[in-house]
Amino acid sequence: MSQTEVMRDLHSAATSHRGDRIFNRIITAAAFTSLLVLAGIAIFLGYQALPAFQTQGMAFLTSTDWDINTDPPTAGIWGMLYGSVLLSLIGLVIAVPASILLSIFIVFLAPKKLATGLTNLIDLMAAIPSVILGLWAFYILNPTAEEWQSLLNQYLGWFPLFENVSGNFLGTPFVAGFVLAIMMIPIITSVTREVLGRTPPDLINASEALGCSLWTMLRYVALPYGRGGIVGGVMLGLGRALGETIAVFFVLKIVFDTNWYNIIESGGGSVATLIVSRFGEVTGPFELQLLLAAGFFLFLMTLVVNVIANLIVSRTGRLQK
Repeated sequence: MSQTEVMRDLHSAATSHRGDRIFNRIITAAAFTSLLVLAGIAIFLGYQALPAFQTQGMAFLTSTDWDINTDPPTAGIWGMLYGSVLLSLIGLVIAVPASILLSIFIVFLAPKKLATGLTNLIDLMAAIPSVILGLWAFYILNPTAEEWQSLLNQYLGWFPLFENVSGNFLGTPFVAGFVLAIMMIPIITSVTREVLGRTPPDLINASEALGCSLWTMLRYVALPYGRGGIVGGVMLGLGRALGETIAVFFVLKIVFDTNWYNIIESGGGSVATLIVSRFGEVTGPFELQLLLAAGFFLFLMTLVVNVIANLIVSRTGRLQK
C-alpha cells in the first residue's frame, strides 16, 4: 500500500471519528433539551399550583368538593384522581388480552398478506385523532353499550361491580374505559408484535422439534422472552390512558363524587376531563390555579407510572439474563 493510500485511510478514519463525535454531541444536546423542557413544565405547573395548594392544603387531594363560589372556596380532586386510575384499569383489562392475542395471531398464525394488512390497519388506528374516537363513541357506541350494560346488570347485578341503582346506563366508566381500550390496543399491539417477532427462531424450532404445541411454545419460549417488552408496551398504553381527555369527555358524565367500583353506574371523572370541562368556564385566577394544580398532580402521576414501568422492564431484563 502506498503512502498516499495510507494517508487517505487515516484521513477517512479521522473524518469518520469526527462525524461520530458531532453526532453524539447532537444526540446528547437533544436528550438534555428534552429533560430541560420536562423540568420546565414541572416547575411552571408547580409554581402556578402552589397558591392553590397552600389555601386548600391536603384537602385538595383527599376531598371531592368543588365549589369556588363559597367563602372560602373549596376544591378537591380525589374523585378525579381515583377516576383516572379506575378508567385506566378498565381499559387495561380490555386492551391487554386483546392486544396480546392479536399480536400472537399476526406473528405466529396469520398468512403473510393478512398479517401485513392487519399490521397496517393497527398502525392506522393509532393515528386516529381522539376527537374522532370520541364522536364515534358518543353517537355509535353509546346506544349499543347501553344495552350491554343493561344485560350485565340484569344477569350479574348481584356482583357490586355491575350494580346499577339509578337505571341510567349513559356516561358510565365502563364506556369510557372501553374507549380508552380502543386507543390503547394499537400501542400495546405494535410493541408486543415487534417483541414476539424477535423471538430467536432457534428457540422456536427447538420447541417444535420437541413436539411442543403452540400454547406450550408461547408459554415457555415466546412470552417469557418478550416479557419485558410486553410490560413496556402495556405501560405505554397506560400512560396514554391516564392523560386522555377529549374522547373520555364525550362519553363520561362528570361528577365529583368518588365512584368506587360501580363501573356501569352513570357518573365518574378523571383529572384530564375535569380540566377540559372547567377550563372554558373559569370564574377567576384562583380557579385557574386550581386547574393547574390538578394538571401538576396528573403530571406527577404519569411520571410515577413511567418510572415504575422502567423499573419493571429493567428488572425483567435482568431476570432474563
